[in-house]
Amino acid sequence: MTGKELKNRGDITALSNDELFVLCKEEKQPDYFGELYRRYIPMVYGLCLKYLGDEDEAQDAVMDIFEEVSQKIKRYDIQNFHTWLYSVAKNHCLLRLRKAKQSFFVKIDDMVMENGDFFTLLDKEKSDEEESALMFCMSELVEEQRKSIEYFYYENKSYADIVSITGYTLEKVKSYIQNGKRNLKNCITRVLKIE
Repeated sequence: MTGKELKNRGDITALSNDELFVLCKEEKQPDYFGELYRRYIPMVYGLCLKYLGDEDEAQDAVMDIFEEVSQKIKRYDIQNFHTWLYSVAKNHCLLRLRKAKQSFFVKIDDMVMENGDFFTLLDKEKSDEEESALMFCMSELVEEQRKSIEYFYYENKSYADIVSITGYTLEKVKSYIQNGKRNLKNCITRVLKIE
C-alpha cells in the first residue's frame, strides 16, 4: 500500500506501525512520525531508565532521541524500525553515560580514586620494569577483576557498557574494579619493592 492510499484511511491512530513507518519515509508531515514515536515511548523510556538510572535524565533522553530519530529516519535504509530505534536509543544512552563519566568521577574522587599511585602508573610513561610489573599483576587478578579493569581503564567502557558486555551486576562491576585496583596496588608495590 502506498503513502497516498494510506493517507485516505483517515485517522492516523488507526494505522499500524508498519503503515506509519511507510508514511514517515514518504511524507514530509511530522504527524506520522510523532504518532509512530509516541507508540514506542514506553520502550524508549524504559531503556533509558535502565541505562541512566534517573527518571529526569531518562525523560530528557526520550526527547533528545525523538529529535535524533526524526532527523535520521529518512536518511537510513531501515528494515525493522523497532530494532533500529532500540539500537539508536541504547547508543544515545551509552554516549550520555560516557560524557557524564568525567564529571561523575570528579564528584566521587575520594571514594573511587583513592589510589593516586595506581592511576599514575596506568597513565604515565612506564619504565620496562613498571610495565612488566603491571602486566604481571594484571595476570594475577581473578578474571572478573581483570576484565572489569581492562574494560574500564584500557577500553574506556562505562559501568553500563561493562554490565552489558559481561552480564555482571552494576554493584559487582564497581566491586571488581575497586578490589582489583587494591590488589593491583599491593601486587605492584610488592613486585617493585616500593616502600
